[in-house]
Amino acid sequence: MRFAVYSTDGRAGLAVAAADGVFHGLSEGAPGYPGSLDSLIKTGADLATIGAALLESAPVVDLKAVTLAPPLARPGKILCVGLNYAAHARETGREPPTYPTIFVRFPTTLIGDGAALVCPRVSEQLDYEAELVAVIGTGGRHIAKADALSHVAGYSAFNDGSVRDYQAKSTQWTMGKNFDATGAFGPVFVTADELPPGGAGLRIQSRLNGVTVQDSTTDDMIFDIATLIVFLSEVMSLEPGDIIVSGTPSGVGIARTPPLFLRPGDVSEIEIEGIGILCNPVVAEA
Repeated sequence: MRFAVYSTDGRAGLAVAAADGVFHGLSEGAPGYPGSLDSLIKTGADLATIGAALLESAPVVDLKAVTLAPPLARPGKILCVGLNYAAHARETGREPPTYPTIFVRFPTTLIGDGAALVCPRVSEQLDYEAELVAVIGTGGRHIAKADALSHVAGYSAFNDGSVRDYQAKSTQWTMGKNFDATGAFGPVFVTADELPPGGAGLRIQSRLNGVTVQDSTTDDMIFDIATLIVFLSEVMSLEPGDIIVSGTPSGVGIARTPPLFLRPGDVSEIEIEGIGILCNPVVAEA
């Protein structure tokens, strides 16, 4: 199933797509509103049952007439992976890693489809990065690879906006990856059964002002989703509602000659096969 999280008239809403692609949904306060996707995933709710109930009784929602929100507003952990596509590692001049490079984001960076990516006033080096997101549905520690994908509730897309000069200020990437409104997330959440296991073999692209700047498949990942879950769960307890932002393919702006960074007035699009298009305008920080 495909779920969209939105707001209208100041009220949060949840919608699900029918077979014809039309979304049906309810907002807070309406009879039958099931709650936020955050809460449903964190409590282990049966998303198939909830989706079926929305399709049966909820009115049609025009997603162009509402404000789309990130599928999860407050993930418990936002775990991001650097240098996880072989071609991207090569374009940075590095050897492919033998252990995943992990950094974290915080919820204050998240925006939904259609919201503005913000170029910070202290930098002119905001870069785009198309990424596949895996949403943890069942928690655990020391998860075996054979079981790893059973812990994934579903998938979404992400634009890991990176402020490159701040990323390079130290060996740790936290500052360059956590400017407000630089992490676009959406446009929808797709349950795991709708996609190939682990999101394998999906075409992943980004476009800047309609021009394709990244074009690859998730098969170029060095560490696939199951392997990432194994490594992460060796260290920490994964919990329902955590998300894994799994890395970007080659074609990022910093690796180009001359570098290509986002500018106010630009439009950045991320498209992942089977998920959809995450589209965000770019503005200057007020």
